Amino acid sequence: MSDQQSQDQQPQRGVQALKEHIILNKIDTALWASRVLTILFAIGYVIPIFGNPTNAYYKVLMANAATSALRLHQRMPPFKFSRDYLQKLLLEDSCHYLLYSLIFLYAYPVLLIIFPVTLFAVLHSASYSLTLLDTLGQNSWWGARLLISLVEFQTRNILRLAAFAEIFIMPLAIVLVFLGKAGIMTPLVYYQFLVLRYSSRRNPYTRNVFYELRLVTENFANGTRTPAVVRKVLQVSISFISRLAPPMQQQQQ
Repeated sequence: MSDQQSQDQQPQRGVQALKEHIILNKIDTALWASRVLTILFAIGYVIPIFGNPTNAYYKVLMANAATSALRLHQRMPPFKFSRDYLQKLLLEDSCHYLLYSLIFLYAYPVLLIIFPVTLFAVLHSASYSLTLLDTLGQNSWWGARLLISLVEFQTRNILRLAAFAEIFIMPLAIVLVFLGKAGIMTPLVYYQFLVLRYSSRRNPYTRNVFYELRLVTENFANGTRTPAVVRKVLQVSISFISRLAPPMQQQQQ
């Protein structure tokens, strides 16, 4: 009798269990699907196997926008037209990347722009892929499980790479404006995006990478072999960028 009860208490595995899981977790499954689409479209941009690579590029941004909107739906309370609601909205990382997609949706395709959103899609889809595989059965798709383990092991490096990309997209956006490949508002709005990322409560990597870059630049500027002109330019640049950073109080909210 006890053996029968223990068998009944064990979670079901298999295709039917997967179907039931999807029905019970529609939004989580939709988030996983949109992230997988982001990855596939990014591959389609680099390796044009799905037709026009330019279309694949913009589909990456649209899939990321869908992911961000779904995540906001999960995390935010019902909409209220108020200052408090707007402040809460701007604190959400999903809001930042919804804005990110909108910023570059009409800019010229550049691989670096879709790099951070693809990294986040890989990182966040990996953990839920493992949940789906567990629902199918412990021995299913061992190769996929190995890849997921590698992604999770490299989580910190993936987040740092995404943060580096976010930072270096800023000068890229300025260059695109001068080349006529982006609107004049693109770098101005992207600066606001960087401010939001710098002040993020849940993801400190952009803030940390800014600090690391500042240390490296200061060490190089203060080196004995650094020409005086280069040292002066670097010091002025560091001072200028530091003044653009949001106040410390915003980081501690």
